[in-house]
Amino acid sequence: MMGWLIINLSVLAKSVQDGSLSQSMILYQLFCAGWWLLNNKVELTTAAAIANCFVFLIGYLVFRGANKQKHIFKQNPKALIWGKPPKVIGGKLLASGYWGIARHSNYLGDLLLALSFSLPCGLSSPIPYFYPIYLFILLVWRERRDEARCAEKYKDIWAEYCRLVPWRIFPYLY
Repeated sequence: MMGWLIINLSVLAKSVQDGSLSQSMILYQLFCAGWWLLNNKVELTTAAAIANCFVFLIGYLVFRGANKQKHIFKQNPKALIWGKPPKVIGGKLLASGYWGIARHSNYLGDLLLALSFSLPCGLSSPIPYFYPIYLFILLVWRERRDEARCAEKYKDIWAEYCRLVPWRIFPYLY
C-alpha cells in the first residue's frame, strides 16, 4: 500500500514539475487510500492481511489472464486456452477460459484489484472505498454499452454467446 502511495506521489511531483497538475489529480491525491492510512490508525490482523493479498492476487490473475487470453486469441484463434482448443462462437467470439465464465471477466479482475487497495483501510469509513465504488459504477455502465454495441455488431453470434455465457461480470451473480 505504501508503494502505491509512493508511485502516486511521484506522479504528483512530476505533474507539478511539468506544470500539468490538474484538479482531478489533486482530488485523487487527497482522497487516495494512502492518505487515509497515514491519518487513521488501522490495525490489520495477519489473517486480514493475507486475505487482502489473496484478493489482490486473484484480481491480478483474472485481469491479466483474461486480457492475455483475448490477446492470444486475436493473434491466433486456434491457440490453446487453459490447455484446450478454444471454443469459438461464429468464428469471432472466444467462449473458453475466462471468456467462457463471464463476458467481461477482465472487469471482475479490475474490481478485485481496486477493492484490494481499499481493504487495508478497514471498514470504519466509506472514504477509502470511493475508488472501487466509482470503478464498479463505471465498469457496469461500460459493460452495458459494450453489450449493446456487441449485440448490434455480432447480431445472432452475440445472442448465441450470451446463451452460452450468461454471466456478464460476476459469475453466478451478474
